[in-house]
Amino acid sequence: MSIVRAGVLWVLAVLCAAGCAREKPAAADAAKPAGLRKVVFQTDWFPQAEHGGFYQALAKGSYREAGLDVEIRPGGPGVGIKVPVSTGDVDFGMNRSDDVMVVASRGLPLVMVAAVLQHDPQALMVHEASPVKSFPDLQGRVVTASVGMTWIPFIQKKYGVAFDLKPNTYSLAGFFIEPATIQQCFVTNEPFYAREKGVRVRLLPLADSGYDVYHTIICRRELLRLAPDMVRGFVAASLRGWRDYVEGDPKPAEALILQRNTHMTRELLAFSRGEMIARSLVSGDRAHGEDIGQLSLPRLTAERDVLLELKVMERSVPIESVVTRDFLPAALR
Repeated sequence: MSIVRAGVLWVLAVLCAAGCAREKPAAADAAKPAGLRKVVFQTDWFPQAEHGGFYQALAKGSYREAGLDVEIRPGGPGVGIKVPVSTGDVDFGMNRSDDVMVVASRGLPLVMVAAVLQHDPQALMVHEASPVKSFPDLQGRVVTASVGMTWIPFIQKKYGVAFDLKPNTYSLAGFFIEPATIQQCFVTNEPFYAREKGVRVRLLPLADSGYDVYHTIICRRELLRLAPDMVRGFVAASLRGWRDYVEGDPKPAEALILQRNTHMTRELLAFSRGEMIARSLVSGDRAHGEDIGQLSLPRLTAERDVLLELKVMERSVPIESVVTRDFLPAALR
C-alpha cells in the first residue's frame, strides 16, 4: 500500500471515528461544577516539570478564574494525542509543531494555538570521553533514538552523514553499560539520571543543528468556532501558569505533580525546571521577539518548508490553517 493511500485511509478512519466519538468535553454540561465549563487537556507524558505551568494554573486556580474546570490527563507510552484531540475525545493536547503540520497535511483538523516550549529540549547525549563532539561526528555510528522523527533525515542531509538507528526503549541501561552509546534524550531529564549514576556526559542539543521545533498546545479547528472564549481562557490561564511556574514559586505545581506521579522526585523536578530556565526553553529569547506562549509564523513557515523538502510532508498546507495567534493574549499577537 502506498504511503499516500495509507495516509488517506488513516484520515478517513479517524474522521469516521469522530462521528462516533463521545460528546465533546467542551460541550458537556454534566460534569461542570458551579457553572464552570468542563475541559480535558491531554499531556504528552506522565506528570513532570515539562508540564509545570499547567499544574501551576490548576493548583493556583487560574483555570477556575477563567470559568474552566480543567482535567489534566497524563500521557505515557502508547497514549495518543493527535487523534483524541481531532475526534473531540479531549479538548486540548500537547504536541510538537512538526508532528502537527504533518498530520494536518493528511487531513486531521488540528490547530496550534500557543507554544508550551519555545525551543526543542531534545538532544543527543554521549559520554564525556566520546569522540562525538559535533553532528558531523555521527558518521558511521549507531544512534539510539525514536525511529521516524524528522530531525534524523534533517541532520543526515544537512551534515552529509549516515548513521544507523537503534530503537529507543526509554531505558538508560544500555547507555550506562556501553560508553560508545549515543542516546536521544531530553536536556531536562536523562542527564539528571546520568549525574545520579556518577556518569559524566555531554549534550548535542538538536536545536543547535538548526532543526528547532516548538512544543505546542493544540485543539481541533472546530473548537475555535464553537467555543472561542473557552479557547482564549484556557490559553491565557495556561500561559499565566507557565509564567508563574518559571518566574515564581513552583511549589503548588510540584505538589500536584508529586501526588499524581509517584515515580517523580523533588530532585528531578528541580533539575528539569532549572534546565528549562537556564536554557530559556519556556520564555525564549526576548531579544528575538520570543516570549512565553509566542508562536512565530515565519519560523513555522520555514519549518513547514523543511518538512516538504525532506518529503516528510506529502503536500503543503497554508500555515494559517495549522496555527493561529488569535487566541494568544494581546501582547503576544
